[in-house]
Amino acid sequence: MPRRVSLAFSAYLPLTASMALVGVYVALSKPLVAVLPVFTLAFLRFGIAALAMLPFTRRAPAEARLSATEHRLLFVQSFFGNFLFSICLLSGMAHTTATAAGVVLSTLPAVVALLSWLVLHERLSRRVVAAIVLAVGGITLLQFAKSDAGAPTAASWLGNLLILGAVFCEATYVIIGKRLAATRTPLRVSALINLWGLVLITPFGLWQLRSVDLGALSVSTWSLLVFYSLAASLVAVWLWMTGLRHIPANQAGVFTVALPIAAALVGVTLLGETFTPLHAAALLLAASGVVLIATSRADALAAPV
Repeated sequence: MPRRVSLAFSAYLPLTASMALVGVYVALSKPLVAVLPVFTLAFLRFGIAALAMLPFTRRAPAEARLSATEHRLLFVQSFFGNFLFSICLLSGMAHTTATAAGVVLSTLPAVVALLSWLVLHERLSRRVVAAIVLAVGGITLLQFAKSDAGAPTAASWLGNLLILGAVFCEATYVIIGKRLAATRTPLRVSALINLWGLVLITPFGLWQLRSVDLGALSVSTWSLLVFYSLAASLVAVWLWMTGLRHIPANQAGVFTVALPIAAALVGVTLLGETFTPLHAAALLLAASGVVLIATSRADALAAPV
């Protein structure tokens, strides 16, 4: 089999599928927040994922025990990358469209580069600076795009701001994760972080759960919830890491373009959202920024959000 064809199946396909899946489950979280309170939804998501990922929490026979520093890093990663990220993302989805959320989330590579410069004092190349400017431009354009109800509203501004807060939480997770990636498998790190997320969200989830009748939820809602939980915590991560085995991380970055495209497609075709020329322009700016980031640095990229 020619190398190009082999790469298409071993790397390009899983990387594209991973980012598309992220876009799909982000978009489909919108109907979930319409029927479930945010803390309850996050609690159920982490609980379902914890059951599915239980085998990955175990230490391999030849693997060293987690150090005290690694335990602290796992907690901090979960606090930002799971707990705060989920609260910001789900709260934001209640106030904005799936299309807009996908565009904002696609700025993650640019935000990671910005925080790496601020916190780790990494050098910013001209391409990275241009990508950050494009990301800001894309988010700014979104504020002028019409919402489903007509003109832009204060709620849509708040929603996009909350999604941007989720991006900064995930970027913090990425920077911290660089220290764990070298010694621990991605799925075990994800499983342990998910457990910490469950611990952090449980008091809030149980508090809200008192006013929620889970028995009244439809089969379709439960099915969507299980899909969201497993896609977010397990399948997207596995697909991404599978693709990264075969090509450099800087080449893999370009596939994050699939995230906003998938979110927009789901928003328009399944959720009935409006796609305007301003949305298209914002999507183009975000995609251009992703390409610039992906072709400017070779640092290891994060697992999907």
